[in-house]
Amino acid sequence: MKRRAFITKTSTGAIALASAPLLWGQEKKFQGANDRIRVAVIGIHGMGQAHIAAYSQIPNVEVAALCDVDQNLFPETIQKHFKGKTPPRTYVDLRRLFDDKSIDAVSVVTPNHWHTLAAIWAIQAGKHVSVEKPCCHNIFEGRKLVEAAEKYKNIIIQDGSEQRSNPSSQSMAKFIQDGGLGEVYMAKGICYKRRNTIGHAPDEPVPVGVDYDLWLGPAPQRPFSKNRFHYNWHWNWEYGNGDLGNQGVHEMDMARWGLGVTLPMRVCAMGGHLMFQDDQDTPNVLIASFEFPNPAGGGDKKKLLQFEVRHWFVNRELELGPEQSANTYMTSAANTVGNLFYGSKGYMAKNVNEWKSFLGPNLEAGPSGKGEGDHYLDFIEAIRSGNRATAHGDIKEGFYTCALVHLANISYRLGRSLDFDPVNMRFKNDAAADAMLTRNYRAPFVVPDRV
Repeated sequence: MKRRAFITKTSTGAIALASAPLLWGQEKKFQGANDRIRVAVIGIHGMGQAHIAAYSQIPNVEVAALCDVDQNLFPETIQKHFKGKTPPRTYVDLRRLFDDKSIDAVSVVTPNHWHTLAAIWAIQAGKHVSVEKPCCHNIFEGRKLVEAAEKYKNIIIQDGSEQRSNPSSQSMAKFIQDGGLGEVYMAKGICYKRRNTIGHAPDEPVPVGVDYDLWLGPAPQRPFSKNRFHYNWHWNWEYGNGDLGNQGVHEMDMARWGLGVTLPMRVCAMGGHLMFQDDQDTPNVLIASFEFPNPAGGGDKKKLLQFEVRHWFVNRELELGPEQSANTYMTSAANTVGNLFYGSKGYMAKNVNEWKSFLGPNLEAGPSGKGEGDHYLDFIEAIRSGNRATAHGDIKEGFYTCALVHLANISYRLGRSLDFDPVNMRFKNDAAADAMLTRNYRAPFVVPDRV
């Protein structure tokens, strides 16, 4: 979906209703599609505002609570979204929110290092969960989140890869799976985003109204800095995963889906934090390559996925034709975001909401598709029906995609290519790389071994 636009999709056809999950040991049922669902948004800075706006547009959904460690955000957010309406409850500590039995579902829109723990705690409290991308900050966390989903089967758990809800993405996958491109042997994910330097910001006292200890959560204790707080946390390894794990994870998900693969057997990534001298830890230029076993055989029995992150001045590598794209935000002079797929019959170019194929020796225009969906509405409809599949955000698929992000980042940080065992999800004879599959958690904010 466009990250700055919200399109409410109208539901068509009857929705079969099922009993909702057991919440705190009591059976709770939605009697009909018109029953109100009470949602809480955890993390209201940045994309949290998008979640609030989107849920507020869905009939019989109430944004009943907001949660954020920065209390300074509450007044303006309530004035913006709830003017003339009953204001939501506000919480600083998400654990107190999870004690609120009136809340049916939560959206986890925290920094990345909180995604998995917040989601697991919510699941254990009986709340349906939509967790923003990337669903995990490392591979261990993703495995635990998948385990939680398998254990709490009556809870709707939606991964935040919103393009899964787009008709354009669904038709892309079907066209490729039906052989429209022939044997697809390679995909390329593109994340060219214009991002300026974040400069330098000194350590300073924690702002009034901010629970900084709770914000740090699983991460190590460290002084407060504005360059490690709102949004800029993306560019610090302790909290974010760079642009590969920010915008890039969406395109990684599409690349993996179209290619029809899960986990790789080899990864190599190189790049750097180029041009700027500032507080950013993560690379702003990254080129990653993955090798996957090819389930169809053929050739030397592998499939390839390439991914490229670039910043500042970029070209429009993703060509969809003379008009470029209806999605100008994602194919502007400053941004080119999407995927290329290469097969034995031709190739496909795809951005967020459309794709085109070019077939034959002369690469003539072939079938195409377009259309956006509403990931937020899909989450609500899945809660009403009790059917996880209609959420279009399978958490295992989300984990596989996040794993590629983390594997590439590990390769980059170690400065070498890595052999990976996709079955046991460990590196081959590489203790240093294995150590980066998880992190040291700061008590009591520990992702549990047993969920």
